[in-house]
Amino acid sequence: MTLVAPCPHKPGWLPATMAALLLAVALSASAARPAALKPFTATYQASYMGLRGTGTMTLVAVGGDRWKYSLEIDGAVARLSQNTVFQADGGHWKPLSNSDSSLLLIKKSSKHATYDWDRREARWSGNVKPDRAGPVALRAGDLDAMLVNLAIVRDVQAGEASHSYRMVDDGRAKQMTFRVVGKDTIDVDGKSHAATRVSMPDGSRETVLWIAEGVPVPMRILRRHNGDDEMDLRLRSLH
Repeated sequence: MTLVAPCPHKPGWLPATMAALLLAVALSASAARPAALKPFTATYQASYMGLRGTGTMTLVAVGGDRWKYSLEIDGAVARLSQNTVFQADGGHWKPLSNSDSSLLLIKKSSKHATYDWDRREARWSGNVKPDRAGPVALRAGDLDAMLVNLAIVRDVQAGEASHSYRMVDDGRAKQMTFRVVGKDTIDVDGKSHAATRVSMPDGSRETVLWIAEGVPVPMRILRRHNGDDEMDLRLRSLH
């Protein structure tokens, strides 16, 4: 945007206050545009209910405006897998389907969700209770649990102090509100990062994430239950 405009009395002159206003508008418009999605692979040191393992988080394009966002956690006696296929229209993300499977010793669980935006409803199948099969009515802006993690990174980096999302997942809709609760320094591969710590209490559970500028994934994800650490993912590499 050109910040110098002609004036009928002094060509090429613009009052300083007007120039500042135009600059502010230009910066505001730039900040409002969301950063384009880019594929990544992030590796985490994982701890789940006291068991050690490796976590891998990926984002890949699957054609057109569709993306697949996945998290896999592998350990000696446990394997967890979550993935979401979603549609990206600028800064608006729509979940289309997701799957959630786990294997802990000999106990298996597998769930699948479909988000039908034509009918405006979500349904679940697999190892789900009848009252969690749906349908649940969809509203514009709804996300699933995986997309909330992706969205909170984007929104914290935009500088907002609190973030609220309507999450439609596991056969129900609920409001999720994250608040900035502190700043920390996190080391990854020998490099220090200033990270913003955000928290989302949910009854007996709490989710805490550490987010750094320019990093498209949480530096750390900690989930607590009744005050005890249930799952802890710490970023080790990003490509």
